[in-house]
Amino acid sequence: MKRLKAVILGGILGAALLGGMAGAQAAGLIPDFEKEFLNEVETNKVPGAAYAIIKGGRVVAVKVYGTRAVDADLPVTSQTVFRLASVSKTFAADLAAILAKEGKLDLETPVTKFVPALEFKSNGFANKVKLKHLLSHSAGITPNAYDNMLEDGWALDKIVPRFDRIEPMCQPGDCYGYQNILFSLIEPAIEQATGKSYPSLVESRLLKPLGMQHASLGLEAYLSTANRAEPHIFTRRNGWIRVMVDRNYYRVAPAAGVNASIEDLAKWVVAQMGYNDAVLPTPVLEMVTEKRVDTSRELRRRGWRGKLTDAHYGFGWRIYAVDGHDVVLHAGGVKGFRTFVSYSKDLDLGFAIMANAQTSAVERLSSRFWVAALDEFETSTSR
Repeated sequence: MKRLKAVILGGILGAALLGGMAGAQAAGLIPDFEKEFLNEVETNKVPGAAYAIIKGGRVVAVKVYGTRAVDADLPVTSQTVFRLASVSKTFAADLAAILAKEGKLDLETPVTKFVPALEFKSNGFANKVKLKHLLSHSAGITPNAYDNMLEDGWALDKIVPRFDRIEPMCQPGDCYGYQNILFSLIEPAIEQATGKSYPSLVESRLLKPLGMQHASLGLEAYLSTANRAEPHIFTRRNGWIRVMVDRNYYRVAPAAGVNASIEDLAKWVVAQMGYNDAVLPTPVLEMVTEKRVDTSRELRRRGWRGKLTDAHYGFGWRIYAVDGHDVVLHAGGVKGFRTFVSYSKDLDLGFAIMANAQTSAVERLSSRFWVAALDEFETSTSR
């Protein structure tokens, strides 16, 4: 059996873990969740995984499991870098909100100001689509438009002109349709508005000031990281097998381009919870978590035991109403990786998990964590 490791870290994580462990154990979260986690990864023979729990702005647990690759003796550590896939959207949205609050980027601006080649089948519709609609997936376009072409290796400058073949399904802002290519158009807007590259801004405004030492943006950065998790897919004949990294989604950096370790992701959650005001001030956090478009189809998600009563998308973040409490979250999935990041201001609690495998275990564990946390919260407050 692969050994589950509790990682005692130096610096900010080590101090937080030592100071906060007793409180988390008293709440019943860590022992119960460790058992759930270990059962899932062992039963499903997941190659490698890691999770972090944050309470009161303090990292109270970081756990790692398994190997970075099934065909090599390379243990996952708290500094092992995984692909975050669509969790990258949270970074793009936070950066855009920072720039908006600083007056450097107007989110009411039509996308066509920065991407004039963008057109839709309905004449003049493109001019109605604003930057805020990109960040909230409310451009009014059928979900995942042209992701198939992205996956087939098409260049973005060849894909974008083809949007003129798409008939809108609603007016911008009126309905939800998840996008990767359209969402990524926030990159040229940010670059033209600031005169700086998107990767450099993510690094200088988010990764470095938050101390996310192992986080990066892009394929080259991922491949140049020695301590990186390799992607795996499941086959009936051979079980989990290591595969080549999928390069295509790195070409939509705001949608799926960030790499990070569980140590980094824990710091990201701490900042989202309002504990790093110098980097992510309250007005920015309020902007990205405002409920902007209804996503009620999310209510059908399994694993929430009927506790999920409302669902919206903000800017780069989902907001679920679970037992009357908002849980802010986002999942990510790309070939060979799964990630989930989340927090609740009401419970002052955060959670992040990642795996180097295309496994539904990540989603199951995430919902179970929040169901258990909310049950414990309700029990403790009713005493």
